Amino acid sequence: MPLVTNRDEVIAIYNEAAEKGWVIPTFCSENLTTTEAILSASLEYGNKINRPNLPITIAITNLYSHRSQTVNYTHTRNWKIGLKLFLAELSVLTAADSPYSKLSVMVHLDHIQFDYDLELLSWDMSQFSSIMFDASALPFNENIAITANFVKKHKHEIVIEGACDEIIDAGGNEISSLTTPENAERYLAETAVDFMVANLGTEHRSGNANLIYHGGIARKIKDKVGYCIVLHGCSSVSNDQIRNLFSDGICKVNIWTTLERDSSAVLLEDMTKNAAKVAGADYAEKLLSIDILGKNADTVSKASLDYFTTSYRQNIIFKEMKKIVSAYLELWYV
Repeated sequence: MPLVTNRDEVIAIYNEAAEKGWVIPTFCSENLTTTEAILSASLEYGNKINRPNLPITIAITNLYSHRSQTVNYTHTRNWKIGLKLFLAELSVLTAADSPYSKLSVMVHLDHIQFDYDLELLSWDMSQFSSIMFDASALPFNENIAITANFVKKHKHEIVIEGACDEIIDAGGNEISSLTTPENAERYLAETAVDFMVANLGTEHRSGNANLIYHGGIARKIKDKVGYCIVLHGCSSVSNDQIRNLFSDGICKVNIWTTLERDSSAVLLEDMTKNAAKVAGADYAEKLLSIDILGKNADTVSKASLDYFTTSYRQNIIFKEMKKIVSAYLELWYV
């Protein structure tokens, strides 16, 4: 079906998910390969559980300092061109003649900044399914005030997600305070956002899956505000920690880092093993001579069109991303 952007229809999808005990994942993308890997994995899993219209959300950031995905979408490094192309590709991939046409695909603006993204915030918000309006860099009282003002202006046209607490360092180098049930209750009451991002120990963009998700705090927040909590930073914790999120009050999760981080490692391994096919024997021998390659790398084969093209690299990334997405779907769509 076409992209689901109508506010009432988006809310209806979340209401149905709550009835089923589902947590709806939101996967960020900054290129076509990632976008289609998300859709392909969702289609296969939806068919597996006899739900071809499985709801899935694909997201993109804009001028977010920690990752400006619209800027990275094209080599023009122009966010407007990047965002328009992202939306155009999603439109084509969800059209009637696409294999993904039956999926219920929502499009999310992630980490949209209250200051840097002012021009984007003047766009017609109804062309998107939801937005994370991010004023978390501000002190708590200012965050509430500016978020409440945005909600007042736009809640009639788009589902709005807000960030409850001040994020000291979204890069994870300095640990921010965890969200308290009291702050969560106040934030939700005074801003009237639909969903609320809480800091539950999963730092954004952490390089290692070694942090702790604080489900106990999530449950205490749920007791105050109900099922409206959004969890970011799932790439920084193991899947076992986040298997039962719905019972903790989580209705939505946002994911990106693991898609790129973990698929890149698989690509590196394959290219290293097939070095001569990728770059030619002479270049592979050169890399071997300067200890960049090891003895198990292929350094004698002829360069092959099957290995040095963009499609070769994209295919490896695509397959690995599908595995990653599928693992999350199996956690939350049961």
